[in-house]
Amino acid sequence: MGRSGMLVSEISYGNWITHGSQVEEDAADACVRAALDSGITTFDTADVYAGTRAESVLGRALKGERREGLEIFTKVFWPTGAGRNDRGLSRKHIMESINGSLTRLQTDYVDLYQAHRYDYATPLEETMTAFADIVHSGKAHYIGVSEWKASEIRAAHALATELKISLVSSQPQYSMLWRVIEAEVVPTCEELGLGQIVWSPMAQGVLSGKYLPGQPPPAGSRATDEKSGAGFIARWLDEDVLTRVQLLRPLAEQAGLTMAQLAIAWVLQNPNVSSAIVGATRPEQVYDNVKASGVKLDADLMKAIDEIVEPITERDPAKTVSPAERP
Repeated sequence: MGRSGMLVSEISYGNWITHGSQVEEDAADACVRAALDSGITTFDTADVYAGTRAESVLGRALKGERREGLEIFTKVFWPTGAGRNDRGLSRKHIMESINGSLTRLQTDYVDLYQAHRYDYATPLEETMTAFADIVHSGKAHYIGVSEWKASEIRAAHALATELKISLVSSQPQYSMLWRVIEAEVVPTCEELGLGQIVWSPMAQGVLSGKYLPGQPPPAGSRATDEKSGAGFIARWLDEDVLTRVQLLRPLAEQAGLTMAQLAIAWVLQNPNVSSAIVGATRPEQVYDNVKASGVKLDADLMKAIDEIVEPITERDPAKTVSPAERP
């Protein structure tokens, strides 16, 4: 993970929009089992996922596993209750949230505790001091951030150094279609020694090729379920995007990969990416996705991919944003 001593799976298992919402607990447990069987040891969740249920489901699924052999990550920021302090990165919310997360995950500590967004309503010093106390108390080993701007990461890193804790990671959205971190966040993190744990490497499933131009979304897919991220995927469901994505299919076939594997392998070609987070609703998806680990894409293939997706790729670093006010 960046320049830290913690090693992570090249592909992590995440349960943002699956556990506790899109799939039943038995299916979620089967997916975690498939991840473990495939050699995945890194699991990413958050207190807000499925109204805190995702952490509980993951905790039950991992119960009985050798804790030292796992890397369990969670996050804090988004609302977990109706109270005015049930959100953000105040000391009060951070301290209460870590205890709730540990209870739900059935563990004494998390390996990485992440600020899910930047909180403009709380002084950064207050946030970082709270994180430091959590690390020094043994409730987390490392800290990370998610969707922070380069300037915010730099300021947090300086404070972390003063407080003698390790800020080791950034968790941004990153895929062939969403490359906003490349201009500023990645160079800053590379300089400071942070690794990227990227989410949505398949652009909410669009890069898997299952959404076809001129056809309705497949039944049961993310695009048809408002509880499982339909709002996030909507921006990529226009005809031009879907038509261009289908042009990737022959490239994937020539490389002996599925389109999903090609998308995951593509993000892993970036040396700053420590791990790509993938989710699943079926164990078969896990077994399929992990085959992208260790795949090397040659320069000609990378160039061909760029030529296809460039007109539909977002690169504006200003797209890395946190809410101006607490949600």
